[in-house]
Amino acid sequence: MLQSAGWGGYFFLRSLSGLANNFGFNLVIHIALLTATGYSLTLLMAAMFRRLIKMRPVITWVTSIILVLIASAAFSAIETWSHATFVKPGITPEGLQFFGSIILTVSLLVAWSALYYGINYYLLLEEQSDRLLRLENQASSAQLAMLRYQLNPHFLFNTLNSISTLVLLKQTERANAMLSRLSSFLRYTLVNEPTGSVTVAQEVETLKLYLDIEKMRFEDRLRPRFEIDESVSKARLPSLLLQPLVENAIKYAVTPQEEGADIEVSARRFGERVVITVRDTGPGAEDHWVKAQESTGVGLANIRDRLAQAYGPDHRFETDTNRSGGFSVTIEIPYQIETSEEPK
Repeated sequence: MLQSAGWGGYFFLRSLSGLANNFGFNLVIHIALLTATGYSLTLLMAAMFRRLIKMRPVITWVTSIILVLIASAAFSAIETWSHATFVKPGITPEGLQFFGSIILTVSLLVAWSALYYGINYYLLLEEQSDRLLRLENQASSAQLAMLRYQLNPHFLFNTLNSISTLVLLKQTERANAMLSRLSSFLRYTLVNEPTGSVTVAQEVETLKLYLDIEKMRFEDRLRPRFEIDESVSKARLPSLLLQPLVENAIKYAVTPQEEGADIEVSARRFGERVVITVRDTGPGAEDHWVKAQESTGVGLANIRDRLAQAYGPDHRFETDTNRSGGFSVTIEIPYQIETSEEPK
């Protein structure tokens, strides 16, 4: 399209100039022949340039200059013959007139070559940028999957350890009930892609399944409570994002205290942001945070990494000590919902 448009413009402008200066119709034939010559020569040059552009710069430049000179010589020879045949029969351009024709031809083909390389280098750069972006997205997805996969063995180890303890204590009915609930939890969570997202409502249901398992261990010592605004139930977030926070709360607030602890999960919408808070009534930030950082490295650090991968700088992750005692984690993310219905 660019080739046709460029040489079409060349024919139109030169013909218009010739007719305006009363050179006659024969000049139009001359210009048409030059246009066809230039179109054909540049098509051949383009076929060669398409290979040269992928070679080393020195080879590309030297070979391109040689091709331009050869094409210019051929173009000038045809132009000289056409001028002597159609424009001024019997008169062959000589001296400055012939030299000027060669300079004009060389300038035209050099300009065409520069445009060709400029456009194609730009297209190659765009292709490389797209490829790099795809690789970055693949790397980001792989890291998200890795972070998500860290959670499953970590959670399974804790749960299976509890089941093993129940079996050693010969509490087989409770161990069987915990295995059944563990099966339901895994069936629910494994249907989601590691790099995928779920709604807040789905994430809460997952948490409730997880807490059903932990209630078998702690009974009345574990007192969960949910405050989820209806307006955020369809908001999306990375799957299993909140489970490590609740697990940390159980580990550092419920386990060490004889009376157990309350764990509250709340989610509210503020404009185009979703704020999720997980708080407990445990020992507070200092003990909770230090122990969490010195543990397996899966919990809070994992959440930070997953948020960074999913949202970049467009998120907030804060930890604090509650006024009434205990530890809290606040997550703020963009309000996002699924734009199309998910396949059933």
